[in-house]
Amino acid sequence: MERRGGMARYAAPIPAFYQLKRRFPLASYILVRLFTMLLMLFLLGFVVFGLMELAPGDIVDQIMIQQLFTEGSATANMQALTAEQLAARRASLGLDQPFYVQYFRWLSRVLIHHDLGVSLISRAPVSFLISSRIYNSLTLNLISLVLITVFSFLLGVYFSTKAGTPADIVVTFFALVLHAFPGILLYILFQLFASVSGLFPVTAFPNFSIGSNPGGFVLSYAHHVFLPLFASFLMGLGGTLRMIRATMLDQLGQPYITSLRSRGIHEWRVYFHHAFRNTLNPYITGSANMLAGLFSGSLIMEIIFAYPGIGRLMYEAVLQEDINLVLANLMFISFLVLLGMVLSDILLALVDPRIRYGKE
Repeated sequence: MERRGGMARYAAPIPAFYQLKRRFPLASYILVRLFTMLLMLFLLGFVVFGLMELAPGDIVDQIMIQQLFTEGSATANMQALTAEQLAARRASLGLDQPFYVQYFRWLSRVLIHHDLGVSLISRAPVSFLISSRIYNSLTLNLISLVLITVFSFLLGVYFSTKAGTPADIVVTFFALVLHAFPGILLYILFQLFASVSGLFPVTAFPNFSIGSNPGGFVLSYAHHVFLPLFASFLMGLGGTLRMIRATMLDQLGQPYITSLRSRGIHEWRVYFHHAFRNTLNPYITGSANMLAGLFSGSLIMEIIFAYPGIGRLMYEAVLQEDINLVLANLMFISFLVLLGMVLSDILLALVDPRIRYGKE
């Protein structure tokens, strides 16, 4: 109870959620972001089921064509099939129900039984197909992300100290060209180079397993993946280098940098202990978007270089209208991207002590 101007007034009770938010602002923010991530995944799956329903034809046509090609003319055999046979096949796969019924049935199976189902084309478990491909995509994209991060910071910080020099102008120009260059064209040019020169394979994966020869597989993998990895590195380097260089130049022009220099603090401490730390904020914020861009770019790379990754698996599943495989692939990649965004927010709060989520 509060007393103002001789009158008693009772303060409104604060809901438990806001009390928790005041006491634990960062934890509350993380919980809200995780809830938002789950909601976005739910809506994304619903939309994907609806879009697949609008696509011409269905998975039954694909299955029947594959089965009847082995028996002769697919067109003549398809005409011989009765409507009852096709309807029975669709009913056995659950495709006779509306798309939202199919989606909630799939969702309940995933949440309750932890079962992603089977591929409607190959009849293999979806979890097995994803696990056999996801490590290839993660390996390639994480290596590319590490290389982009290291070289972008090294070059960005270095050329921020050389602003206006001929070397800085040349590097900035090439960074802009790389940032604007179409990724698909770069992949095609690199594959043409591999085909004409013969220095690198035109495919991006060895033709033998790691179990047969671990040492030889590592060397062969590095040889096969060099060109697509280099292309992915170049596409990500241009934009990140320009961002870090511009952020460093902006920080070096701030009054606190002038104050530090006037106090006689060594130049390397000004650069790396003060200005460099403030360049981490925009990079961490954009790292999740860069990871999403790498995954979307790897889809094109995996198709062009025949790399057995998750992007190529989803491309093949879309062509075959394998809804179980398409949805599981898309949900898994979306989960990784959204999780990367949440982790980037957490890192941002840990790096910058000025950030207090939930406080004004």
